[in-house]
Amino acid sequence: MGKSQPVMSIDDRIMWDGIEHGELKLQSCSHCRTLRYPPGPICAECLSMESNWVPVAGTGTILSWVTFHKRYFDDFPPPYNSVAVRLDEGPIIMSNLVGDEPEGSWIGKRVRLEFVDHDGRRQHAVRIDRAG
Repeated sequence: MGKSQPVMSIDDRIMWDGIEHGELKLQSCSHCRTLRYPPGPICAECLSMESNWVPVAGTGTILSWVTFHKRYFDDFPPPYNSVAVRLDEGPIIMSNLVGDEPEGSWIGKRVRLEFVDHDGRRQHAVRIDRAG
């Protein structure tokens, strides 16, 4: 086992730099404005290779979730919750749930993005949005 590390490529370094500074930025096609997640060299909608990076609000809805009971990384002792979230802007991201677990079904619960320091680096996580 080892520590979890983000897998960075030339296409997503800007995203990880944004997370480090407390902002989630996603790649946006310069031609059709489709958000690319995961980031990549070409737009799946219009095949344009031109893009820029735009901040997203960080709010969305839980689509799916899982509680891990097995230790896969030294810095994530079980149990911990991972969720698939459809951002309000459209893309689906995976994140960890922090704070109180929702009561009843988790599917459809509103969440908001937070940035937490974990083992010396900043990462994103989501928390149930009690206001939404």
